[in-house]
Amino acid sequence: MAESDKVFTGSIPKFYDTLMVPLIFEGYAADMAEIVAAFSPGSVLETAAGSGVVTRALAPRLRTDARYVVTDLNQPMLDYAATRQGADSRIEWRQADALGLPFADASFDVVCCQFGAMFFPSRVAGYAEARRVLKPGGRLVFNVWDRIEENAFADEVTRAVATVFPQDPPRFLARTPHGYNDVALIRDDLSRAGFTSIEIATREKVSRSSSAREVATAYCQGTPLRNEIETRDATLLQLATDRAAEAIASRHGKGPVAGKIQAHVIVAAG
Repeated sequence: MAESDKVFTGSIPKFYDTLMVPLIFEGYAADMAEIVAAFSPGSVLETAAGSGVVTRALAPRLRTDARYVVTDLNQPMLDYAATRQGADSRIEWRQADALGLPFADASFDVVCCQFGAMFFPSRVAGYAEARRVLKPGGRLVFNVWDRIEENAFADEVTRAVATVFPQDPPRFLARTPHGYNDVALIRDDLSRAGFTSIEIATREKVSRSSSAREVATAYCQGTPLRNEIETRDATLLQLATDRAAEAIASRHGKGPVAGKIQAHVIVAAG
């Protein structure tokens, strides 16, 4: 993973939350909130919270006496998430690295993480940290994207942007968000971190948007793909966005568009 893959600054948090979240994240956030709330936890730690889509879905479903600590490595994303959340005395916002959590052993009933594990420099270390801060009987709940070929818009954007930089195509989406999709590897990493009960479900959903242009803008300007494009040639950001919009429209139409998305949802304990 390139260092730029972890940079969510500037205008990226706003584009990410207003475009990417409704496009691909809200449905899975609702699923995660349902899974976590079903355990009726008294204490929850969320890592890699991003712009707070899971936080907004989960907080209303937690007990009135629950403790909910929401963390992210990127302070700008965490700051943005806090502005989107209503006042809630149960929530504590804290900048934290999922690989070095500033919490005591056995502090939480549930650790949850939506589409963050792919960014961990060491997944085993990240899982081991989650297990360390879990109470006996606690659970780690997280999800990761399936391979890019199972996610229509991400695949089409990647192919389109490559035509702008044929000698050095940006591969952020394939490399990082969709680069950790092997179920056998995920199970092995969790086992190496000490988890003994591992459940994995693959869930397909449909991503919808009002236009191909909106999808292209979301991916090209609301994710670290933007960093890759601008590092190569910042003047070509709009051209890359245009190419992506054209590719999506050619396959899905010029009006509202819909495309398949697919992810693995994991619950680990032990």
